[in-house]
Amino acid sequence: MTIVSVSEGNLIVEVEGWDKLWSLRSRLVIPIQHVTGICEDAKIAEGWWHGMRVAGAQVPGVITAGTFYHHGNWIFWDVHHPEKVIVVDLEDERYEKLIIEVADPSEAVVRLREALRSASS
Repeated sequence: MTIVSVSEGNLIVEVEGWDKLWSLRSRLVIPIQHVTGICEDAKIAEGWWHGMRVAGAQVPGVITAGTFYHHGNWIFWDVHHPEKVIVVDLEDERYEKLIIEVADPSEAVVRLREALRSASS
């Protein structure tokens, strides 16, 4: 699971616990102006094919974590429970998307969208 926050104009994704090991990342820092969209999407994390795993771990139905290459794009995953997934769309970054699990997807989406609105004002 991850904890997402916004600080000093950056989206900060903190990877928790053993997921740091599985995803080979402990933290991602992305300028908030590079975020183009945020949504809840449990369907995107269902199934077993999430792209070609480049670095990280994938055990279908258990965990998808790390860097994956899918349809010509780099995607960062950290998901155990698809029903808790948010998708963060990015531009001008290594990753096209962050597909991450958070404790409360609805709350995270509202909070991050508000941060996006504030940053663009």
